[in-house]
Amino acid sequence: MDAEIFYVLVGALAVGAFARWRGWPAPLVVTVAALLVSLIPAVPTLDIDGHLLLNLTLPPLLYSAALEVSFVGFKRSLPHIRRLGIGLVLCTALAVGLIAWWIMPELTLAGGLLLGAIVGPPDAVSAAAIGRKLGLPRRLMTVLSGESLINDATSLTLVRVFAAIVAGATVTVWDGLWSFIVAVVLGVLIGLLFGVVLHQLRMRLDDPVVVGTAGLLVPFGAYAIAEHLGGSGVLAVVAMGLFVGYHAPRTDYTTRQQERPLWLSADFLLESFVFAYIGLQFPRVVRELGTADAGITIALAAAVFGIVLVMRPIFVYGSYAWGRMWQGIKIMRWKHSLEAYRRDPDDPRAKMMRDRREQLARRGVDVNETMLRQRILEPVLSVPERAVLSWAGMRGVVTLAMAAALPDLTGGTMPASHVQKLIVVAFVVTVGTLLLQGLTLAPLIKALRVGSDEERKLDARQILAIRERSQEVGKAYLRAQRTEWKERYGPESAEVFDRMAQSLLRVERDTDRAGQVLESHDGSADAAAQKPTYDDLVALSKGWLEARREMLIRERDLGNLSEEVMREIMTAIDAEELALDTRGAIRDVGRA
Repeated sequence: MDAEIFYVLVGALAVGAFARWRGWPAPLVVTVAALLVSLIPAVPTLDIDGHLLLNLTLPPLLYSAALEVSFVGFKRSLPHIRRLGIGLVLCTALAVGLIAWWIMPELTLAGGLLLGAIVGPPDAVSAAAIGRKLGLPRRLMTVLSGESLINDATSLTLVRVFAAIVAGATVTVWDGLWSFIVAVVLGVLIGLLFGVVLHQLRMRLDDPVVVGTAGLLVPFGAYAIAEHLGGSGVLAVVAMGLFVGYHAPRTDYTTRQQERPLWLSADFLLESFVFAYIGLQFPRVVRELGTADAGITIALAAAVFGIVLVMRPIFVYGSYAWGRMWQGIKIMRWKHSLEAYRRDPDDPRAKMMRDRREQLARRGVDVNETMLRQRILEPVLSVPERAVLSWAGMRGVVTLAMAAALPDLTGGTMPASHVQKLIVVAFVVTVGTLLLQGLTLAPLIKALRVGSDEERKLDARQILAIRERSQEVGKAYLRAQRTEWKERYGPESAEVFDRMAQSLLRVERDTDRAGQVLESHDGSADAAAQKPTYDDLVALSKGWLEARREMLIRERDLGNLSEEVMREIMTAIDAEELALDTRGAIRDVGRA
């Protein structure tokens, strides 16, 4: 088995690398290649325990995805994400359960609902890869990514409840609802606790190797402990990833620079293996279909596949219309409450709202627009964007792993023939959606001309505004530092300081100007004259970079800067600090 897994890893990586080189969606290419390889008689079937597959692949994939999701965008898109991640999974499970019970009554209603919960959660890995390549709008990518972060928790909770019913336990609707609430609350709390601990570790350790290794291990711990205590391991990992990702700009730049390529490599490895595993299951599925129940199993698989395809667009368009209607009602209520508070100045709620408005106004923020955007408004999705969202319903590793774990989940009480049928249906739905929707999603995006041109224009305006703000912050910082230098080194230090200050203020146009000033300064320290040293100039440069970082974080927190643009600018600032440290290291080697 060890050798077989190694061969699968090597083959999947090779195919995935070729797909990336050609610009093709790697998950789909790996799946198709594995399907073709599985037809070779000499290739053995790779059997991996479903629980093991989930526990080894789900925590790192979820954590990595949560790190990349904009928390601000996630929070704003939460109504969309909540409806799709919870409501759509529930509706899909119910629809599939009823149809499965009607087609195959011997499954029982609980068995049908168990099948519905297994095939309910879409996997956004393939859709996200295609969307990034074709430049889908960020608001749409946030909804896709956010949905995939929480729908697994909904599905796994439903699977536990229906599997317990199949196993003979008496579970009421209230028991299932209570289990879901406990899973959500406990999972989020454990995730936040792990997130706080990991963030403090990242803030206090200056060794990026140790911090990166801890980041690889902690998601497994959060997932395992949450599952052991009855919470949702998925939500624990997601909450931890969102917390750590949101606070990542406050950590040392070396941690950020090492972390991103590390997780990109881990994601590529795990995703390649998972999709190869999906494709290699084909021989076993064919063998299981070679029974007397093959006809009814094929009919059930076709029916479930059709429901999965149809249910998503119906729910996407219907829930969006409902959300827009409810949003209009909330806006009317908000405006009515605002007018009522204005007429009654003694109302404590009126005072609280006035204080909040004054606080935002002092920051130069459009008060009404900010309060509406943060509390009420959902991102608007055009009809073409909703069409793309409706078609991005590919299933993945969670569906297949839960199906493979059915014997353990049901305690061996479900007949083996029923378990085989559910596994076959789950496999057909997974591979069918990967091939049908995965191969046609890119042409659909191109045909509907869904792009991010508008966002690119908005990003350009934000970057221009941030550069102006950066100049203001820089001038204020340098004025304070110039006064301090004059007190420390005397008026003769003004020339060196002014040369360095002018270079820093032009750093966004010419990132090497500060380096030229550093190289022209010999760095000799005259203790008697108290001249500024090379290290003083480096400290001045790093202080200027830190002032820019703090400004970016403030603008993001105020809602004036998207998190994606902030991360791009932050990456450029990190590169500038890396150049400073590299130049200093080379200088130290030369002096040695």
